[in-house]
Amino acid sequence: MSPKVFNLAFLGSDEIALPVLRFLNDSCPQINVSAILTQPDRRSGRGRQKSPNKIKKWALGNLIPVESPEKPGDTECEWLSEKNIDIILVMAYGHILKRNFLEFAPAGCFNLHASILPKYRGASPIETAIAMGENETGVTLMRVIPKMDAGPIVDVQKVTISSYDTGVSVRTKIGEACVPLMNKNIDSLCSGNNRELEQDSTSASYCRKLKKEDGNLDFNFSAFELVNRIRAFESWPGCGFIWNSQKIRIGSAIAVENDWSLEPGDTYLDSNNIFYIGTKDGLLVPQKLQRPGGKMLNVEDFFRGFDFPFGNKLESLEMNKLICLH
Repeated sequence: MSPKVFNLAFLGSDEIALPVLRFLNDSCPQINVSAILTQPDRRSGRGRQKSPNKIKKWALGNLIPVESPEKPGDTECEWLSEKNIDIILVMAYGHILKRNFLEFAPAGCFNLHASILPKYRGASPIETAIAMGENETGVTLMRVIPKMDAGPIVDVQKVTISSYDTGVSVRTKIGEACVPLMNKNIDSLCSGNNRELEQDSTSASYCRKLKKEDGNLDFNFSAFELVNRIRAFESWPGCGFIWNSQKIRIGSAIAVENDWSLEPGDTYLDSNNIFYIGTKDGLLVPQKLQRPGGKMLNVEDFFRGFDFPFGNKLESLEMNKLICLH
């Protein structure tokens, strides 16, 4: 008798899940990716045309049934039930699922969350971990319960965060780490033989959805802290400072000792075209800058066509807290 093939439904909207989807579809003979739920088509680009996300494009390209409701409800639950789904896997879907989604699949509903739980539950775990100066994060495989990211843990795959990593590069690491994590656990999940460890909720922290204002920089923080924010938010919202009502975006930066005794917000350009900004502790040294509507340029090229009176003080902008404890 041939071994059972398990019908899997995937719920997700972010391309971070593409590596694990490809693995399950192409390299797991015991798994049939039978259905996908994802976010609706959104307007994007200069033409503001509606287009599907990369998860939906992948599903259509692989002839996998896909639905993209604004909010999953009873109709979608019935749609999945009709496909005899055995197990549900969720990653970066953007919705808290109702109990009926968690109960109809015999093997259960599991989530891949991009942090080492219970730390950084919530919407922006990758960027928040970098911004908070972590040197390690990971992806947690957990059973989904009706409380956000609070279900029991099946397994964790850790990844390092180097001093050069950005939100983009760590997202790539997390996406790739999902493959060995699922490879280790897919058989036990389907058979129901997996072990689960309850989270210590007293150690939980929560990160919120990012806002445009999270690109603000307050020079009353240390240069090291500001560099972490710049790395974390490189893709969006992007960090920078205001000059003459323009937001000057910092593409990358390093932190050095304050050999010039600059006060927070003070600016200085040395003879080697190295740009310094004073902070509470150390100097912020931008490597690349971009004006609105312009290209990201190295500092020397940027200031070649930009009239900037060095010696003036930059305004510090309020930086909102990224995490809260519960």
